[in-house]
Amino acid sequence: MKKSYFKVDPWKIIKNGFDEDHVKACESIFSLGNGFMGQRANFEEQYSGKTYQGSYIGGVYYPDKTKVGWWKNGYPKYFAKVLNAPNWIGINIRIAGIPLDLNRCVEVSNFRRELDMKRGIYKRSFNLKISTDIQVAVNVTRFLSMVESSLGVINYQIIMVKGNAEIEIDSFVDGDIKNYDSNWDDPFWDHKTKIISEELLLLQSKTFKSNFDVATYAQTQLFDKNGLSIGNFTLTEKNHVISQKKKHKMAEGDSCTILKFGGYINGMNHNFNEFKNIAQKIVSKAISKGFDKLVEEHIQSWNEIWDQSDIKIKGDDKAQQAIRFNIFQLNQTYNGADARLNIGPKGFTGEKYGGSTYWDTEAFCLPFYMATKNQNVARNLLKYRYDQLGKAIENAEKLGFTNGAALYPMVTMNGEECHNEWEITFEEIHRNGAIAYAIFNYERYTGDKSYIPEMGLEVLIGIARFWAQRVNYSEFRKAYVILGVTGPNEYENNINNNWYTNFICHWSLKYTLEQIVHVKDQFSNDWEVIKSKLNWKDIEADRWKDIVDKMYFPKHPYQDIFLQQDNFLDKNLMPASAINKDQRPINQHWSWDRILRSPFIKQADVLQGFYFFEDQFDKTSLERHFNFYEPLTVHESSLSPCIHSILAMRLGKKDKAYDFYLQTSRLDLDDYNNELEEGLHITSMAGTWLSIIEGFGGLRIINDQIHINPALPDAWEAFSFKINFRGTIVKVEASEEKISVTHNNRDLIVYCNGSLINSN
Repeated sequence: MKKSYFKVDPWKIIKNGFDEDHVKACESIFSLGNGFMGQRANFEEQYSGKTYQGSYIGGVYYPDKTKVGWWKNGYPKYFAKVLNAPNWIGINIRIAGIPLDLNRCVEVSNFRRELDMKRGIYKRSFNLKISTDIQVAVNVTRFLSMVESSLGVINYQIIMVKGNAEIEIDSFVDGDIKNYDSNWDDPFWDHKTKIISEELLLLQSKTFKSNFDVATYAQTQLFDKNGLSIGNFTLTEKNHVISQKKKHKMAEGDSCTILKFGGYINGMNHNFNEFKNIAQKIVSKAISKGFDKLVEEHIQSWNEIWDQSDIKIKGDDKAQQAIRFNIFQLNQTYNGADARLNIGPKGFTGEKYGGSTYWDTEAFCLPFYMATKNQNVARNLLKYRYDQLGKAIENAEKLGFTNGAALYPMVTMNGEECHNEWEITFEEIHRNGAIAYAIFNYERYTGDKSYIPEMGLEVLIGIARFWAQRVNYSEFRKAYVILGVTGPNEYENNINNNWYTNFICHWSLKYTLEQIVHVKDQFSNDWEVIKSKLNWKDIEADRWKDIVDKMYFPKHPYQDIFLQQDNFLDKNLMPASAINKDQRPINQHWSWDRILRSPFIKQADVLQGFYFFEDQFDKTSLERHFNFYEPLTVHESSLSPCIHSILAMRLGKKDKAYDFYLQTSRLDLDDYNNELEEGLHITSMAGTWLSIIEGFGGLRIINDQIHINPALPDAWEAFSFKINFRGTIVKVEASEEKISVTHNNRDLIVYCNGSLINSN
């Protein structure tokens, strides 16, 4: 059930009024990131109410020992957790000896949070009645620099509205931090050395087990109402908390500003012996530039990002705000600069799912980065999987597979499987197919012919070898079957012949065979290297062809419908609309036993296949399957509404497509699943982008040509977007009166509603 916490604004997220019940939800919504690090929107000052503190560093994780009730062979030994890093934002304030704590103060008024998505800046302001004699106003501005990835900036202004008082400022770095989702309450950080001076606070730490070196640094300045610097901080240390403290007397009408720089130096990129020098240089450069210049540079970087990735919607501010929020968070989470990093379902906004990589990246996120960044950003997402091919082979070996068969993990940080639920770890093998599909999708979109011979074919062969061993031949059916799986619909476990899994296995084998022939013919030298490296034997291809020709697909006995799995018709089929509203979402109200026996579908399953492989099914077949499966779908996965929105548009169901768009785009803003406190749904935000570009925009790539078929929901007056297709920027503008497609590449072939568009 959706909720409305935030004001509707095309470029901003605004929350007026202080409500202690919404603090954790707001900490998620107003989160910041820059692709290198990120943080929830925790208060800088102390807060004794319910809060979920979180600061995270890309690629830094801890292998938390798996906690299971009954150990089975093949279980991963640990669940990788993105680490809650030492906190550098802390600025505790005491006024006349009374702590500034919004949970305990006499009165809070004019409280406001604002996330300016256009500029990448988060602001917070409020008035506070400390006592009958003292009132203050506070204005806070914070951003994580998109120019200097290790730099965060806080501008914290205090205005003495009524009374005279001495304020005490305690600006600190807190290393006494733990993850909320720790399995065993183990310490994750081993703090090694500290630097405590007026010029710099620095806590140098190493993670236990995974041995990541990280320095958390901060530097604080205090300015009076005239902008003059006030020095002479007192330095303290206690229990891994290092502080710069200062007292300052203020009269009624006075103001002061605390300017704090902070962030992380990551040992993945720098030698730990250089941490101090690097931090000092970052701080020195930031001080030299000053707050206004840093803001200006940061905004300019965001302007460049928005110039390419913005989607403009006229006439529907709820839809406009929502898509920009999704695009904003995607750009905060990943920028493609480092192939060792990837996209976790929560990004930098929470710890759920361990901050690890899922199949979401290949199935949903890749298209966004292909179309809004340069080609190398998307290539790095694929390189991430290539670099982990050896681990994928090890994962398969642990389950009994041989000969270089590769099973990519469902959940990972470094290539090892680290998810400990058997129905996912062992059974949700369709993720292998999503990675093969991403390779196909990347080459189709970018035209990059070098990736497959250089890296992609090795991945495809490893995946194909897994499929060839995972199927078995059924004498009863005279066909190849796949037993004991979980499809994308995780509300069915340990089923036989999930249609989507069987189909993507069939497609992956066929596509790999085609690419082997292509590389043999066009890149013979590369093929000889691959052939030797992988100990290739042509007899493998013969078996793969046999599987492709004889794969079994379950079908309805008297309707032309593919069944989600062999026994789907044994269920008591009823529409999801029959579920009482007070029982939704069912995963929060029903037992797992009841869910597994129900006909209800968590997310697109058969329809996911129809989305990926649109060219292999006609529109009539899509409509039959959509009408059969959509009423059974409860959309309790964040990845479900976007796919249904796209398919609804393909069928001309504009109203339904629009409803699904609002659900996917405002999933977090309206807290549809009642779980906003845990963080945002970052990877599904890429699906939201797809619902506009491929749904309402009708974008398809067919035979190296762009096909665009825009259609507006009734609520929209117009919309526009840009895509970067093979180095050419294509701009699409659509209204009820006119559709315009412009680009400047004479060799690029673009069709709009079936008509060839000339370059402009």
